[in-house]
Amino acid sequence: PTTDALRCLQRVFGYDAFRGDQEQIIEHVVAGGDALVLMPTGGGKSLCYQIPALVRPGVGVVVSPLIALMQDQVDALRALGVRAGFLNSTQDLDERRMVEAEFLSGELDLLYLAPERLRVESTLRLLDRGKIALFAIDEAHCVAQWGHDFRPDYLALSELHERWPDVPRIALTATATEATHGEIAGRLKLQDAKHFVASFDRPNIQYRIAPKNDTRKQLLELLRTEHEGDAGVVYCLSRKGVEDTAAFLAQHGVDAVPYHAGLDAATRAANQARFLREDGVVVVATIAFGMGIDKPDVRFVAHLDLPKSVEGYYQETGRAGRDGLPSTAWLAYGLQDVVQQRKMIDGSEGDDAHRRRLAAHLDAMLALCETVECRRVQLLAYFGERSTPCGNCDTCLTPAETWDGTIAAQKFLSAVLRLARERRQKFGAGQIIDILLGKKTAKVIQHDHDQLTVFGIGTELGVAEWRGVVRQLLAQGLLAVEGEYGTLVLTEASGEVLGRQREVRLRREPEKPARSAKGSAKSAARKAAAVADLPEEAVALFERLRAWRAATARELGVPAYVIFHDATLREIATAAPSSLDELSTVSGVGESKLEKYGEGILALLAEDA
Repeated sequence: PTTDALRCLQRVFGYDAFRGDQEQIIEHVVAGGDALVLMPTGGGKSLCYQIPALVRPGVGVVVSPLIALMQDQVDALRALGVRAGFLNSTQDLDERRMVEAEFLSGELDLLYLAPERLRVESTLRLLDRGKIALFAIDEAHCVAQWGHDFRPDYLALSELHERWPDVPRIALTATATEATHGEIAGRLKLQDAKHFVASFDRPNIQYRIAPKNDTRKQLLELLRTEHEGDAGVVYCLSRKGVEDTAAFLAQHGVDAVPYHAGLDAATRAANQARFLREDGVVVVATIAFGMGIDKPDVRFVAHLDLPKSVEGYYQETGRAGRDGLPSTAWLAYGLQDVVQQRKMIDGSEGDDAHRRRLAAHLDAMLALCETVECRRVQLLAYFGERSTPCGNCDTCLTPAETWDGTIAAQKFLSAVLRLARERRQKFGAGQIIDILLGKKTAKVIQHDHDQLTVFGIGTELGVAEWRGVVRQLLAQGLLAVEGEYGTLVLTEASGEVLGRQREVRLRREPEKPARSAKGSAKSAARKAAAVADLPEEAVALFERLRAWRAATARELGVPAYVIFHDATLREIATAAPSSLDELSTVSGVGESKLEKYGEGILALLAEDA
């Protein structure tokens, strides 16, 4: 089977060799085995089911929740000469009938289905009448309630094995803790399948987490100094945040578009298409955007609000740098994020176990934000993987100091205690900080808070530092948020601090480094990464190839990466092949693409010669 699979890889996809575990996974599925695959975004998961579907007799049925992207996925496969189709709710009756006819007559290699279609009896009967090569369950974490993207429709997929016991199944996800991994295996009845767990490390992504301080301006500075003209994704929690941020970026000359569920379908589709098909577009979105997005040259992912879980954060940041070139994952995070998330958990529907699960997710996310150790070590540890400091995240590049915050913690907790005991009152962080700083604001005077013994005992720290203390006390479980107004209350653990039985270590925010020549050199180095390893004479040719690709993509109405990835264009620009034979040896140029685009590329190269 390996030789068939390898020939398929070279002929159809234009690659010389498999990466990582791909070969073992493909060999196992081609031989009829079930597999559960955990592999990071950009690790080449799709080849793990596409090649077995092409090698085995019959049609590979791919279950995917990504209705909005099925058209692009199918277009990308057809560009490779693969006979692919999809069935989902966006099609009219005639289109569906045509795909069904192709499936029954064996004219398809791959058929993409939304999971809800498998709950329709007519779809099951259709599949009974054709020959199925395998079932691929993509984004398999959707089956797990421990995961961050649970979809009830996925639960029915366990029935595939009962109805078609002889058809191999491969379930794939880019994100799963050990708990989620176990739940996927149980719910999909894949305990006896072979499990393949690749490293979750994405060494080309630089993880950075910054305290919030006028977030949009911070974002704009990041874009201007390091990512000018780059494609990127900016995540916001609310639709209003999305709209306002996209407008702010556009006013400041960034080509930015919004994306959230409140926009009409046509606008959403148009904005997604612009992001996928044009170079340098920034999409500002809620987390509804991005799963399955196969754009290889996303240079940064920015979060303006705290993600609800490490899994969600990992998957969203993983959309950066799928081509392996240097990319940035940047998150701005503040006290209000923590208060808001805690409030949302308290008010969420579901039982106590569900709320405990959400709180555990948030605690892990806060631990990642507050760590003074390497971010990557902490991130990988969450997925059960041991590693050493990476030297490429903010805590490695600018190590944070810790300080003994026990007295500061005692002062703050004492103020919360006095308000509760002496006044039977609860307040948010702002009022308590004003009391500690001895500020005679209207609200302080109105409540006689200037008469409390804790009034003015905290002047050694500024407002921003106190907010950092509160944030970390919340993260360490020494304070809790209560009620819809986000008031602060003590926890059981607070008593240990007030009773001097527990030391509190706090992270000191590193001073913001001044923009130096080194900073601009780093920015220039990042820019140079786009044309990494290119000899000087090949740079102009690479840019002309990109312009040709953009024009071709527009003409065909497909994303640019469907034609060729940047990595392939770089290799063409460097090697400057003069014949179809030479061009065919370039990585990413398979038979179908050679036939479609070969003459055009050679003509362009001849002009340059």
